[in-house]
Amino acid sequence: MANVLFVSSGGERQEVDIPVGWSLMEGAVKNGVAGILAECGGSCACATCHVYVDPDWFDRLPPKPDGEDDMLSCVEDRRPTSRLSCQIKISEDLVGLRVEVPESQG
Repeated sequence: MANVLFVSSGGERQEVDIPVGWSLMEGAVKNGVAGILAECGGSCACATCHVYVDPDWFDRLPPKPDGEDDMLSCVEDRRPTSRLSCQIKISEDLVGLRVEVPESQG
């Protein structure tokens, strides 16, 4: 399990435990994290699971897979640390990961 901190645009904090092997999006949805809609179910076909990865964690993530940058180009509030949570696979290396849910999704 990896403990992950989700922070809303209003500063509300929600810590969730996500099993290794799940995506960050799956863990968010199963734990009722507000703003992670996941309308496409994790197939990288929408951007409703967009998150901002804490800058201290961003370089620790695996590179973006093909198609993720294309989907992120559709979000109006993209930042350099934007990622789709459906494309981040939880591993032991991500224990303590911190992400923020964009205001547009909250």
